[in-house]
Amino acid sequence: MELSKREKRKLKLERLRQESQESQKEYEQRLENQKQVEQQRTKSSKAKYYILAATIAVLLIAGTAYSVYSIAKPGPYDNFAKCLSEKGAVMYGAMEWCHFTQGQRAMFGKSFKYVDYHEFPELPGIKKTPTWVINGKWYENAQSFEKLSEVTGCKI
Repeated sequence: MELSKREKRKLKLERLRQESQESQKEYEQRLENQKQVEQQRTKSSKAKYYILAATIAVLLIAGTAYSVYSIAKPGPYDNFAKCLSEKGAVMYGAMEWCHFTQGQRAMFGKSFKYVDYHEFPELPGIKKTPTWVINGKWYENAQSFEKLSEVTGCKI
């Protein structure tokens, strides 16, 4: 049994429609798969963002806590510096430009805030910085803690 041209055309068109529908379904499935993959990537990106944000927040909190702790923690020479001031020891220097004055300050670290410090022009006659004035005597240049302890009787 042979098919007429019209029937052959109809069959061919039907086959093309079926193929077209199948292609359309495949295309829609690919689109759906791509959407799912994109959603997973977005979720993964968000999760990474939240993890990064949480890590940064923890580091900031830890850094702040350490800073507060460090500021509140007393310096190692607080008592020594307080004793020097109580005994009338005064340090004259040039903090802005004299590296010897800066070095003497660095020896005290955080405890320097208790040292009675003045800029050198406040006392006429100072030729070298730093100069310590203790009981009316002048001690030029940076002094060791041992020397300051010996002269004032303060314990290091």
